[in-house]
Order: sequence, then C-alpha cells, then structure tokens
Amino acid sequence: MADHILGALRRANRAVALILGLALILTVAFILTDVALRGLGLGSLGGSDELSGYVMAAVASWGLAFALLERAHVRIDVVRLKLGDTGRAAMDILAMIVTNGVVLLIAFQCWPVLQKTIERGSRANTPLETPLWIPQGIWFAGWLWFALSATVVTLVALSFLIAGRRAALDDTIGIGSEVEP
Repeated sequence: MADHILGALRRANRAVALILGLALILTVAFILTDVALRGLGLGSLGGSDELSGYVMAAVASWGLAFALLERAHVRIDVVRLKLGDTGRAAMDILAMIVTNGVVLLIAFQCWPVLQKTIERGSRANTPLETPLWIPQGIWFAGWLWFALSATVVTLVALSFLIAGRRAALDDTIGIGSEVEP
C-alpha cells in the first residue's frame, strides 16, 4: 500500500515538474522575444520582468516536492556515513520529520499573506496591475503541495521503518552517497 501511494505521488510530481518546465520554457521565450523587440527598436511586450518573477515563485514552491521525491535536496552526510544502518535510518527519519515540520510551518505562514491580498484586493504596482491573489495563490498552492508531499513521504518512511523495510526506507528518504559505492 505504501509503495502504491509513493508511486502515485511520484507520478503526480513528475507531471507537475513537466508543467513547470513548460512554464519556464514559455517564460524564456517571452523574455527573449521582449529583448529582441527592444533591441530592434520595436518597443516592448511589457511585463516580462514581472511575469518571470511570478513564474520563478511558482516553480520554486511547486518544484520543492518533486526534488523531495527524487531525493535531490542537499544534505550533508559526514556524520551519517560513520553510523551503522540503524543510525542512518534514525538520521534519515529525523531529517524527514524536521523537513516536514518546517514545510508545514511555512505553508501555514503563507496563508495570511494570501488572505490579506485577497481581503485588500491588492494589485501589482506595475503597468500590468496584476491581481496579486493569482500569483500568490499559485505560490501558496505549491507550498501546500510540498507540505502534503512531505507529510506523505514522512508517513510512508515511518511505515517502512516500523515494518523493518530498511531498503525501502533508504530508497525513499535515504541519501545517496558520493563516497560509498
């Protein structure tokens, strides 16, 4: 069951990553077009700096969950390498619980930002006058997705630990070493 849940979460995050990649490609194309038009003296599309900022915020918040499931977040394993299997598992579980707690706290603290924006009807102080609830809503949803993903990964990892499935635990939250084969 835990393997099935983890697999579904990985597939969902890969789909999100593909969408994020497409958004980045479209953003780059928009910026290049804007720069080329300005270079040719044909004016500007306008808003490329603003829209690229929104895309970067969305990519950052949504992409963190993908990185978590691909075990791409940076961790320092100097102490972990000196421990036995039980110590490594304990360090991995501790790292995942702390990560999960931090992400939940961030997601919780993001809501008041979005809530105030909605209540005030805030708009960007730019020519586009973007209603800020749109990019902030996407940003907030990304943090919620990361929090959900981190919680699921933590629970799956704990279930692997309880079931004595050390290899599955290591494959889920362990870090690959560049020192050990």
